[in-house]
Amino acid sequence: MTDRTVQGGGMHMRIEGPWPFITHRSYVVAGRHIEWLAREHRKGLRFAARALDAGTPPFWQGSRYNWSIGAIFAVGAFLFMLGSVMSLIPAGPSQPSAFWTNIVFFLGSIPFTIAAYLQHFQAANARAFTVDPVTPHTRHLSLIGWHPRSAGWLSTFTQFVGTVAFNASTFNAVVAPPTWYVQDVTVWAPDVVGSVLFLVSGYLAYLEAGHRYWSWRPRDLSWQIVFVNLIGCIAFMTAAILAYDPNGSEPAWVMPVSIVHLLIGAACFFVGALLSMQESACEGG
Repeated sequence: MTDRTVQGGGMHMRIEGPWPFITHRSYVVAGRHIEWLAREHRKGLRFAARALDAGTPPFWQGSRYNWSIGAIFAVGAFLFMLGSVMSLIPAGPSQPSAFWTNIVFFLGSIPFTIAAYLQHFQAANARAFTVDPVTPHTRHLSLIGWHPRSAGWLSTFTQFVGTVAFNASTFNAVVAPPTWYVQDVTVWAPDVVGSVLFLVSGYLAYLEAGHRYWSWRPRDLSWQIVFVNLIGCIAFMTAAILAYDPNGSEPAWVMPVSIVHLLIGAACFFVGALLSMQESACEGG
């Protein structure tokens, strides 16, 4: 973990973050104490930090933009919760067909992808760190960007790619033949890929907000958001592992347990989305 003090030009700066990332800087410029936090910086959060910047924040760092990301994520998570509940209804006249259940999952994957890209666009266009945040700068829009030393950029990029994998998995579940090997190749494989990418993304976001490989900050709203999302990513990963369709019979309990894990993961994402909407609303404007 990086946690050191650097000096130069008469300025002392404390740098913190899990190697190789820097997620927190604390220093004084012209008598002003500045706390630079990577997550808040890329999302444009906190009036104190915003007031130090020159001019009006770009639209992708506004509270409405951040609120919209949370709301769209919430829609996707709700549809995944609905699809999970539909899957758990016992066989009988009231049980929804597999076709409509899979349609709900596919529809849920679309808001995930939209919100994930909006979040990545935000990270791709985050201003580079400067000691004096009032220094004028020119913004150049980037659709993807390339900031591999930024935990936030890596987190949002892997999340976005993961949602595309879920698009493929849920769509194939609607159209693919029910043969076990076809299901494994077209549905289960992209589901696992998406879950792995979500897990990587969730942990990178956790590092960014907690400034350590492991942190416990339950009173910090930013930490609450990334922590509950990380739990959701873990639940999605276990659900994907359990969903493997072998060539032959499997215990009857495996699929219901997988779906319950999927439901838990979607519920965590739903809570995380609501908390991020609350976080954005607190910013105002």
